[in-house]
Amino acid sequence: MGPVSGIVLFLVIWFMTFLVVLPIKIQTQGDVGEIVPGTHAGSPEHHHLRKKMWITTAIALVLWGIIAFLMLTGTVTLDDVDLYKRFGPNP
Repeated sequence: MGPVSGIVLFLVIWFMTFLVVLPIKIQTQGDVGEIVPGTHAGSPEHHHLRKKMWITTAIALVLWGIIAFLMLTGTVTLDDVDLYKRFGPNP
């Protein structure tokens, strides 16, 4: 794995993790009871975005480290995840 593919792998893991972390502990305007006219009651009042970005970064670094280690040591190779070759039609 080269440096560019390592960065791309980290960014993909980061964004997938961010989409999972984003709705956790969100307080909506409906929950708080102060709905601004013209907005939906489900609009976020307190989203804690900076904290969620740091949590996402920490989780993504751990996951990226594990995945990069498995890829660089050869524990998981392309032949291990090539399902068509394993279950496809016999020649």
